[in-house]
Amino acid sequence: MVLVVLGLSFNQNDTKNSNVVFHATLADSNLYKNGIYLNEFVINDGNYIFKFVPNGDSPQLLTIILKGENYDFSENFKLKGTVHQTGISEYYTWDYEGRKEFSIVNQQKIVIEINPNGNEMGSVSVDILRN
Repeated sequence: MVLVVLGLSFNQNDTKNSNVVFHATLADSNLYKNGIYLNEFVINDGNYIFKFVPNGDSPQLLTIILKGENYDFSENFKLKGTVHQTGISEYYTWDYEGRKEFSIVNQQKIVIEINPNGNEMGSVSVDILRN
């Protein structure tokens, strides 16, 4: 008997990461000043989308503000859990509802404010991806 094992590795993260223009994982209250996470980055013109990696302990309301020389964006993202039943088990998936897509017309420095509205200990990752 001959057993052949073939292993292939595809690193999908390389393709995904090339589109990431901002990333923050908020899980520590030390990241916040006066309850708000602040950072800045340079963004080029184009279309963008927010991606989140939340869980059930993530902030129920996540307010994100983007401010630039020629740009203002503000959205209150609400955490929503969706129950999935498999017949033998039940589990939840989590996502934030709100306006996730936006466009920038020219390259500029952006200040991002992420306000967990009092829940500084619930973890969530926030990415901005070029669409």
